[in-house]
Amino acid sequence: MVLQARNISKSFPGVKALDGVHLSVERGSVHAIVGVNGAGKSTLMRIFIGLTEPDDGEILLDGIPVRIRNPHDAAKKGIAMVHQELMPFPDLTVAENMFMGHEPLSWMPGWVDRRRMYRQAGRLLDELGVSLSPRQKMHALRLSEMQVVEIAKSLTYQARVIIMDEPTSALSRHEVERLFGIIRDLRRRHLAVIYVSHRLEETLQIADRVTILRDGRHVVTCDRAELDEDKIIRAMVGGEFRAFGRTAQRRCGDVLLSVERLSRPPRFQDVSFQVRRGEVLGVTGLMGAGKTELLSAISGLTPADSGRIIVRGQPVMVRRPAQAIRHGIAMVTEDRKTYGLVLGMSLKHNVTLSALRRYCRGPMIDRHRENAAADHSIRLLRIQASNRDQRVDQLSGGNQQKVVFAQSLLTEPDILILDEPTRGIDVAAKAQIYEIIARLAAEGKAIILASSELPEVLTLSDRILILREGRVVAERRPAETSQEDLLRLAMPR
Repeated sequence: MVLQARNISKSFPGVKALDGVHLSVERGSVHAIVGVNGAGKSTLMRIFIGLTEPDDGEILLDGIPVRIRNPHDAAKKGIAMVHQELMPFPDLTVAENMFMGHEPLSWMPGWVDRRRMYRQAGRLLDELGVSLSPRQKMHALRLSEMQVVEIAKSLTYQARVIIMDEPTSALSRHEVERLFGIIRDLRRRHLAVIYVSHRLEETLQIADRVTILRDGRHVVTCDRAELDEDKIIRAMVGGEFRAFGRTAQRRCGDVLLSVERLSRPPRFQDVSFQVRRGEVLGVTGLMGAGKTELLSAISGLTPADSGRIIVRGQPVMVRRPAQAIRHGIAMVTEDRKTYGLVLGMSLKHNVTLSALRRYCRGPMIDRHRENAAADHSIRLLRIQASNRDQRVDQLSGGNQQKVVFAQSLLTEPDILILDEPTRGIDVAAKAQIYEIIARLAAEGKAIILASSELPEVLTLSDRILILREGRVVAERRPAETSQEDLLRLAMPR
């Protein structure tokens, strides 16, 4: 075993994140870690790379107990991590990113041997089968290429264990297959890969062994051949899992939102559609199709250059989110950590932030009313937290997403825009989000749901718009289409 965790425990205020967890990772294998949000996966990975110290237990490398003080110490010991949210130095070259902090030095003290650095970077990229120039600037790369640079960076430390956190969450199918090819090559070179993902189909495709965590405890470790998706889900949630299925066709009311020839070239152009009260309008397309940019224009985050937005039959000006909120439009953004939450603030303050004036008496906040509003949202959306004052960055991804929902709903919108509302959350939290969306539609909200997950769009939508290269190319009803049909329509011509 190259890496072992024995009886690892870790507590945060009001939360037992890990409780006696054990894990053994073999050299030359891909070991997947799965579990619902809040199961303890992220905490365990943070302990492995020295971002968090365990309260109890020990880590062993090649059978020898070690203390990992920080990520640099972890890298020196041969443990590296490719994070879900990449943080490159965009204005530096590929080679400079790969060797940041441990650049090869020349014979002159304090001088970097750049020729050797670029030569070594090029050799590592060639070994990974990637045709990237080590002199290329990072800001010119695609996300999948940045991930490869992070993997190559770990090899500059001669890593023995590479942790990959949700590595495919923003990749196309082709890019996923390319990444899997690199992972298989790492396995052939006798490196160990710890693969953390919510995508069970991909996990079963790439993993040799799977460990399932639940409520901070180790549930089971099995060979991949012993598992299927149903068995994993049952172990993750602790019993029978009822997948969310489509309900009967909803009865939709009057038109609440009309968009006429909305354009912001080259992101999207000449987009027109309507959404009715009680309707879920799905919007799907491949990466770069313009989904997020379109929704951001309607919500005032990045206004359109031309076209009209009509709410309840009246043209409205939406140049800022505050204007959208005044017209009854609210948005749950794709990137909750950048645009949806203030991570250092409490759950309560995040929930009430967008509608704070409702809880003021003159210039002062009425704490009693604010607390009541936060408690109501926690009950309504079943947000799991120790209390309303818990910091939102201590919540699991699924519960953070519910906080963003709560924040939007407190503005009492008639039109709710959801951009990838279940990205990065587990199957159990996803089912709860689906129930929330169905309930809001039944209450008469007009909902625009943008998602790259085709089963999600087919399950939740009443109608589906397909975007391709910034234009609406088709409209379908779920009963009359399939995943294959939607994908065929979305593919560039």
